[in-house]
Amino acid sequence: MDTLLDFIEKVVGAKNILRGEDVRARPADWITKEPCLALALVRPANAEQLSQVMALCYEADQPVVTHGGLTGLVRGAVAASNELVISLERMTEIESVDPVGGTLTVQAGVPLQIVQEAAEQIGMQFALDLGARGSCTIGGNIATNAGGIRVIRYGMMRDQVLGLEVVLADGSVVSSMNNMLKNNAGYDLKHMFIGSEGTLGIVTRAVLKLQPQQSASQTALVACDSFESLVGLLQHMRQTLGGELGAFEVMWRSYYALLTKESGRHNAPLDTDAPFYVLIEGLGNDQAETAQRFEQAITLAFEKELLSDAVVANSDTQRDRLWAIREDIEGLSELIAPRFVFDISLPIISMDTYVNELEASVREIWPDAKVVVFGHLGDGNLHVSISTGDSNEETRIKIESLVYKPLKEIGGSISAEHGIGLKKKDHLSISRNPGEIALMMRLKEAMDPKGLLNRGKVLPNKN
Repeated sequence: MDTLLDFIEKVVGAKNILRGEDVRARPADWITKEPCLALALVRPANAEQLSQVMALCYEADQPVVTHGGLTGLVRGAVAASNELVISLERMTEIESVDPVGGTLTVQAGVPLQIVQEAAEQIGMQFALDLGARGSCTIGGNIATNAGGIRVIRYGMMRDQVLGLEVVLADGSVVSSMNNMLKNNAGYDLKHMFIGSEGTLGIVTRAVLKLQPQQSASQTALVACDSFESLVGLLQHMRQTLGGELGAFEVMWRSYYALLTKESGRHNAPLDTDAPFYVLIEGLGNDQAETAQRFEQAITLAFEKELLSDAVVANSDTQRDRLWAIREDIEGLSELIAPRFVFDISLPIISMDTYVNELEASVREIWPDAKVVVFGHLGDGNLHVSISTGDSNEETRIKIESLVYKPLKEIGGSISAEHGIGLKKKDHLSISRNPGEIALMMRLKEAMDPKGLLNRGKVLPNKN
């Protein structure tokens, strides 16, 4: 093994291969803060170096795990003591900007927020947005097909990518750096890697699609007295705002009250006695026209009794305060630790019954348990946190069964945007049928015959 590491050191340089305590000083993920147990951590500067490293690993049958910003929630970046970590932290270059074509070409280690800022500098926007924007990387966003708060308008990460460069398990480099919106020349290979969680190849560069910058925005926090009115409000805002509806983020009372009145972490802009709260954002190009349409939509929603109370932000500061409640995941983690975290999707019409039955089933076993729910209602995605007071393995298995099993009957998914990783792979059959899983296994076998890339993640280990 020392021989392999010595060869890798010649490729990346002595400063860019960490061993021993230097590796242990790094976390395995941001939730547990457990130390990274990998044999070594390698930091290539570009695809060429990574290609050489992977060729050496392939020859030595050395498994690897890729690290980006380590903001994932499914333990997809956890490395065993016999695995190498490939960190993309040096690959942070924004290589080119095309304001006419509306594209950015970047290396995979660039943080999402840096990409957003680069787009803003040319009067455009990169549409993907999520709470971990300052830490998560473009490569990680691609590997997990990230979602976030703008999916209702712009779609998932898959919809923001035009081209990719990927290093395969044997060190081969596949460059499909397409810059065009339309290219039907054969298979669109990028989609094979988007959402594959580093199990088929390591993304090194990407061509990202930009959108026109929306210079005007309006934000409101509203309260709804029933799930029926909540769904009606979603339909109403879609119809009245059309393409200007940029976000429709729902907080069950369990979330909103906890982060405001119960904990004191945030001031409560509205009373905490309603069952549902929604952050609604309208995006446009003309501030006066956008504000007028937004206010008319809110007023009409009041008249239709789709909401019971509302506050509209009158400044960026007020807007930021509203969003701070919704994005305070760190606060949620502290308030109900230890907790079990779930990222699920299901038909909107099934959500109310699902959540009510989940709460009842959890409290039947743990009467004092907390079930906290929020999510991206418009795209069918809920985030569920459950705290029973302990985090032992027996409790985890019971909780996962209560959360996941009902999804099969209603056509839901165990993962809306966080991926499968290690945490969810035993439940994959709830969301994917045997034929789909068999095809995934065949694809993994063809792309990574030695099973070296993110071994044991998403799919079972190679026999």
